[in-house]
Parts: sequence; C-alpha cells; structure tokens
Amino acid sequence: MTRIHDLVLMSILVSYLDYMIGKTFYDIRHYTLQKQPPTQLRFSPIGRRFCGFGICKSVLFLYITPEKMLEGPSYLISRDLPNACEQESKWIYNTFLVIELSNSKRPLEDGEDVGLRKFSKPSDGHETEETMQGLHDLSLSQANQSNTHHDTGDQSDLSSLISQIGRDNSINCLLQCSRSDYGSIASLNRSFRSLIRGGELYRLRRKLGIVEHWVYFSCDLLQWEAFDPIRRRWMHLPRMPSYECFMCSDKESLAVGTELLVFGKEVTSHVVYKYSILTNSWSSGMNMNSPRCLFGSASLGEIAILAGGCDPRGNILSSAELYNSDTGTWVTLPSMNKPRKMCSGIFMDRKFYVIGGIGVGNSNSLTCGEVYDLEMRTWREIPNMFPGRNGSAGVAEATPAAAEAPPLVAVVNNELYAADYAEKEVRKYDKARNLWVTVGRLPEQAVSMNGWGLAFRACGDRLIVIGGPRVLGGGIIELNSWSPGEGPPQWDLLARKQSGSFVYNCAVMGC
Repeated sequence: MTRIHDLVLMSILVSYLDYMIGKTFYDIRHYTLQKQPPTQLRFSPIGRRFCGFGICKSVLFLYITPEKMLEGPSYLISRDLPNACEQESKWIYNTFLVIELSNSKRPLEDGEDVGLRKFSKPSDGHETEETMQGLHDLSLSQANQSNTHHDTGDQSDLSSLISQIGRDNSINCLLQCSRSDYGSIASLNRSFRSLIRGGELYRLRRKLGIVEHWVYFSCDLLQWEAFDPIRRRWMHLPRMPSYECFMCSDKESLAVGTELLVFGKEVTSHVVYKYSILTNSWSSGMNMNSPRCLFGSASLGEIAILAGGCDPRGNILSSAELYNSDTGTWVTLPSMNKPRKMCSGIFMDRKFYVIGGIGVGNSNSLTCGEVYDLEMRTWREIPNMFPGRNGSAGVAEATPAAAEAPPLVAVVNNELYAADYAEKEVRKYDKARNLWVTVGRLPEQAVSMNGWGLAFRACGDRLIVIGGPRVLGGGIIELNSWSPGEGPPQWDLLARKQSGSFVYNCAVMGC
C-alpha cells in the first residue's frame, strides 16, 4: 500500500510542479538519466526549466532548476538517501525508467486504431507530455490494484490530505491532475475519496477554467460509452436500469456539470435517469416542472436550459426551464414566442438559442430561431435563422419534417456550425449577416438516416463527428475531429472500433 500511495502522490506532484512554476514544466524537450540508482540524479534538459522530484518515507522532495542555470549542458542534483530508504530509492529509480521508456509509443487501448495519435497538437512540450503519461499510467495501474484495500493505511486527515504540503496545496495539486486520475487518487484513502466524490474539486476546476471534455454516446439502447480524446481511452458506463418501455421510447440526452441526463418515457409518465461521474452510477427520480420530450437543450457549466418539446399528451410546448446540477433544482423560465418540438439548442456568447423544429398546425420545419438572454430574462425571435432542414431546402420538401432529425448544430469558440447530412457539408453561421456559408465536407464515413444515427458535437475547441457505415451483423463506429480555423475542414480520425454504428444519443461533458 505504501508504494501505491507514493506512486499516486508522485503523479499528483507532477501536476503540482506544473502549478507552482506557471505551467512551464511541460516546455522540456528532452532529458537523460544516469543508469544507476544512487544518491544523485543527472539531467540534461533543453527548455526553460526542469524540476526533479522524489518521495522517501512519505516526504516529498522538490528540485526546481532556475532558468539561468539552463545555459550549461547538464546539472547535477544531489540527494542524500540513508540506507533505510534503499528500497524506496530503487522504486523511484524504476519509476524513472518507466518514464524514459514512455518516450516510445504507448500500447493501444482496446479498439484503438494505429494511426489515431494525430489528435495531439504539435507542441514544444509534446515529448515531455508523453513522458509524464508513463508515470500517470503506472500510478493508475498500481492504484487500481488496491481498490479492494483502499481503507488500509488510511492515515491522513481530511483537513490535511497530503500533510507535508497542507490542504490548500494538496487541492492545488489535485486540480491540475487529469480527471482520468481521480478514480485512482480516490482509492488512496477515505480523505481523498471524500474530496473527489463530494464534487468540490470539479467546482473549483470550473472556477479556474480547468476543463477536460469527454464524449458520451450510446450505440446500444441501454448501454453508454465514454471516450477521453486526450488519452484515447474508451470507458464503459454501468448499464442503465430501466423498463422495456423506456428502452423503446424517444430519448434525449444532456451533459451538465458532472452529470449525464437521459430523458425518456416509462409506461405512464416521463422519467429522467442521471449518471454521476462522482459515484459512477445511475439513479432516477428527478422531476422537471413540465415533463417533456423532443425538446431542444444545451448546457453551460453547471446549468442547462430545456425549451419546447411535447408534454405527456403530445401538445407542443413553448415553455422552458433551467436546471442547476449543483443544487439539483429546476426553475421555470419565460416561454418562447413560438411553441416548437424536435428543435435544437445551443449556447453562444453566453446566450441560449433554439433553432429549427416543428410548430403547431404546420408540418413544415420552422425557419426562425429564438435567443434567450439570461440576464434580461427575455426571448427574441430571429427570422430565417435556419432556412431549410439542415440547410437543404430540396430535401426538406421531399421528406416530411417529422421524419428528419433535429438540426445538427454545434458551437466552437462562440461560432455556430451545422452539418448538412444530405449534402455531407459543414456550414458556418454568419451572425452579422444572418446566413450560412459552406466551409467544407463532413467525413466520408458520416452516414445517417435523414440525420438520425449521426452525432455532430462541440468538444472543447474542436468539432466531433461520430458515426460510421452500417453493415449486416455489426458495424464500425468512428470519431473524427476538426479544429475550426482558416481553410476547409481537415478531419483527424481519433478512434475507431467495432460497434453498432447508429448513434442513438450523444453528449459532451466538460468538467
């Protein structure tokens, strides 16, 4: 348990060093390590700064090299280790060997394609990022083995966490860690577990603007998967507990805060299932003020807005409500100017927009949009904001509006994009002129049925397209991404795996 504890603390320490020196730690290009585990470690850095670290008898040692010392080719960092710590020093040395080995390509995750590492942006600290990945992976592997013994050696107090550096610095360390590591860190002892599962870290990350985006989607009616685009990892969520009626009903999904909400219908009423990343479990029992389905929705941090849709009797709604995931409460908002169902919702410039949909007494798609100002608490209609279903008027005339998917729209850097599934084009909304401009093509494997079965989402500063070709007896799901900028889309294949290729629901959680 001691070694597992130290390894995870070393992982935390890497993030702490990054925090302490203003995020210059990852600017290192390369280093060499003497192939011996004595009392000295020699590094040859190329970059602005380098930090050495170690753990001995639960004491953290930090070595920060000033910038002015980097003029020479290498520096010797002395470190006295008593004989009693020999085993500890060997363990630290082995960890450094793992770091060095991690400069080569890491093993592929299950279902990951060979050429999927294009997603990483070219950066000066790319080599060091992969180096630190080796340490994180080792920590995760060892910590996961201790899950059944996590109460053993629970010696830390909740007020101190890492007692040698204090509670505040401990939390600063954890804030800089990847959320992928939180499960392993929670296994250290009761104090860490209480901190992470209580949600405090995620609230602090939100205030500091620290966000990691994971993609959640379902290609099976009751089974959800998550994908971490940074570490290229697939994760299976626990299976949803539900009745057969819910499985066959229309469902909407929404990620807000640390929760994934799935809306559907049971035998006699609407129901909301909630998955929490804090507990890795599903629960039900949430009640909206006005139960609905086929609505438009979007989230911004800990809040989400749902607008329009149909009530349990099939009436098309103009009402809207706001959900706060921190408090678990629903607040009724002013109603839209027009009722609509099968619409889409997005946040842009900190305002909530509703686009498209079908109105009352008209089977054609609505071309107007509406924007809700959260500060003024008012709606404003935008004529001709979305002319033609998914930008293709000809298809809208040939296919009933009710047979087509809601508009496939997403916002990156406060710019609105839409996927025209019929023409397989990506379009960008010109806010000043209130019109759409074609910027390029969708990925070739972006197959859908009138827009159904294809996911088009924003994931941080990238657009994500999830889908794949359908074949008898199975299929392949692909995740493609593009970071909008100058020029047409250049899609990077993030991942590919054998799976059902029809995406029933999809949501992106940033926390």
